[in-house]
Amino acid sequence: MRLSFALFPTASVGLLGAAIFAAASVAQAPQAPPSGGAPPHRNFPTPKNLQVLPKDMSGQQVIETMEGWAGALGVHCDYCHAAVEGKVGPNGRPQLDFAADTKDAKKMARIMYTMTEDMKKNYIAKVAAIDKMEEPAAPLTCGTCHRGHEDPLPFAPPKEEHHGPPPAAHPAPGQ
Repeated sequence: MRLSFALFPTASVGLLGAAIFAAASVAQAPQAPPSGGAPPHRNFPTPKNLQVLPKDMSGQQVIETMEGWAGALGVHCDYCHAAVEGKVGPNGRPQLDFAADTKDAKKMARIMYTMTEDMKKNYIAKVAAIDKMEEPAAPLTCGTCHRGHEDPLPFAPPKEEHHGPPPAAHPAPGQ
C-alpha cells in the first residue's frame, strides 16, 4: 500500500509545522552573552600616532570614527592599516599595526579628514549662516562623496526634461 502526504492526518501536519516553526525560532533567537546578560567587554587600547584626530580621543572613539570611515568607503581596516608580518589575531586574520604609516591610503585618509573639517568650518558653516535654511543641511562626511566606494563615482547630472515653456522669470531666448 502506498501512502501519500495527503493521507496523513491533519494533526500530523500541524505537529510538523509547529516543529519547523519552533526550530526556526530557536535558530533565529538571539543568543544570550556568555557573561549572563552583559555584552562581552571589548578592549580599546590607547590610540597611538594620532596626527589629525584630537589627541584626547579615547580608543573607543577612534575605533568608532574608523568604523564610520570604513563604512563610508566600503572598505575594511586593512585598507589603511598594514598587517604585522607573521602575526595573526584571535579572529584568524592578520594582526594590524594601527600606528604604522606605511600605507598611502592612511596618508590619504588624513588629508581627506583635514579637507572635510576645513570645509565644515570655513564653508558649510558660513553658507548655513547666510542661507537661513528651515532645516539644517545634511552633515558633510566621507560618505557624502564616497557613498560606500573607495573612489567617489563620477557625477552625472540628470538629463533635463523639458515640459512646456520656460518659467516666466526666465524668458525664452529672443524675447
